[in-house]
Amino acid sequence: MFPNDELTLEAERGRNPLYKHVAKTYLWMFFGLAITFAVGMTLYASNLVFFFYSVPMLSLVLLVAQLGLVIFLSARLTKISVNACRAVFVMYSALTGITIGAVLAAYGAGVAMLAFGVSAFFFGCMAAAGLITRRDVSGFRSLVIFGLLALIVMQVINLFLRLDSFDTMICLAGVAIFLGITTYDSKKTKDLYYAFEGNQELLDKASIYSALELYLDFINLFLYLIRLLGRKK
Repeated sequence: MFPNDELTLEAERGRNPLYKHVAKTYLWMFFGLAITFAVGMTLYASNLVFFFYSVPMLSLVLLVAQLGLVIFLSARLTKISVNACRAVFVMYSALTGITIGAVLAAYGAGVAMLAFGVSAFFFGCMAAAGLITRRDVSGFRSLVIFGLLALIVMQVINLFLRLDSFDTMICLAGVAIFLGITTYDSKKTKDLYYAFEGNQELLDKASIYSALELYLDFINLFLYLIRLLGRKK
């Protein structure tokens, strides 16, 4: 390929609505991560995270609120406005920041930075693989669900066993599963574009929904890696 051909290809990519949709999706994902880690670092640096977690049942309230927002967005995606979708995503990112603040307090900022860097590298590789592949990944949905259910069962079992070696196995399994899910969700970003092509409002909503899925993949990957790389204080 000649240099002029490469320039033409890059120009075509810049004009291609699919690439713009994918770029918008990842920008929203990065924006969500920025909010989460900004909130987490602020709470950690100011020691406010200890105040938050001194409140009885706060962890449960946070979990319920986060699950509620995800369920609400999934169920009402086609009915609520684009701005409402964005508001739900921003709220979820901010709430997750409280959890990240607790993680920073437990493991330290140094280990968190290392885990973030490793997560970013692996996530980037698998997300790129999902964008490049032309293979139909819809058949992997059942495998993804099975992997997540198996991971949950393993974690529940270890609540009773409390074995360090088993926890390491869980973390390794979690990293592997969410790397696979990252590729699946990255490819699904393109699939949703083709599904809603021609309807800009639905495309904007799909962009936020895909950003949330990729955001969750990164956060879970980060949480499993920080457990592997560091020890609680």
